Amino acid sequence: MFSIPALNSGCLADIHQRIDNKTKPPGSLGQLEALASQIAQIQWQGEITELELNQPTMLVFAADHGIAAHDISIAPQAVTQQMVLNFIHGGAAINSFCRSSDMELRVVDAGMIAPIETDSPVLMKRRVGNGTRDFSKEPAMTQKEYQQALISGAALAQQLTLSGCNLLGFGEMGIGNTSSASALLALVKGNEAIHVVGRGTGISDEQLVLKQQLIAQALERVRGSGQNLNDAAVLLQEVGGFEIVQMVGAMLAAAEHRSVLLIDGFIVSVAALVASLINPRVVDYMVFAHRSAEGAHWDVLQLLEAEPLLDLGLRLGEGTGAALALPLLRVACDFYNNMASFESASVDVVIDDEDCGSDRGLAGEPVRD
Repeated sequence: MFSIPALNSGCLADIHQRIDNKTKPPGSLGQLEALASQIAQIQWQGEITELELNQPTMLVFAADHGIAAHDISIAPQAVTQQMVLNFIHGGAAINSFCRSSDMELRVVDAGMIAPIETDSPVLMKRRVGNGTRDFSKEPAMTQKEYQQALISGAALAQQLTLSGCNLLGFGEMGIGNTSSASALLALVKGNEAIHVVGRGTGISDEQLVLKQQLIAQALERVRGSGQNLNDAAVLLQEVGGFEIVQMVGAMLAAAEHRSVLLIDGFIVSVAALVASLINPRVVDYMVFAHRSAEGAHWDVLQLLEAEPLLDLGLRLGEGTGAALALPLLRVACDFYNNMASFESASVDVVIDDEDCGSDRGLAGEPVRD
């Protein structure tokens, strides 16, 4: 369904030569060099070209979750809609960070309990239903709902890329969605609930135990169903959320159009992990913005062999980490495009790679551990 082009490894020598000839010791810009190399490979058109980040747009996907009917969150489900209204009115952290990073913000109603009536261009209505079902007892969504959500997310990304956007940031909002992400991770990794379930935005000890119990119940139900647990569609239908499925579809479609995907924290990274089950090439287009304070996020990053750009102890979601990382991508593009070469700057220097430390993780792929 998603035909994602393989990155051309044949261009790496040219890209690395351009980076190494800048007026600096090889590898001295560390992870920024790998980042510039990755973006250059994504945007490669058969020759060395200027890197461009056009119309960077943050997509915050919002939906509600049936499992949130249990007391496992710091806030009631109504807060999903209240926070989306806050996004629309410009008052949330993601609004501040997008303004500071010069990034467009769009909020996608993938399936909140109730719709919001507004003409604001910030809100994009792509509703699949009034929230998912309680996956501790039954599948979160039907096959039809899954397909609708996947196609809707893909169509949204295609719409934005065809309008000129070549960088999409991914964020989320939905009370209970750390439970969905934790269950998805447990099914992919083969873990038990206690190893992947964290406190989310800060639940109590009693809520944490209940959350672990409910997810353990869901895992037992799904694992006992006899379904193919290597099938991303099965996992998403059973324990996913409408916003997570739409993110998966959007990531795959954006990569199909050779866009850079800026990945936020735990929940978005789990969506990225599930997207990689559908087409592994999608990971080559992903830049992982940060490592969140949610313990299981590190597990996801290791599974994806990803090295995040930032580690600020964030655990808010909304795409905040991704928005904070965007300036680093701009810097990587700027030095690649505009930093002088030794020749153009008339700098005559001989550098011994062994002395300056040439193990810089240069890659046409994301930096890997």
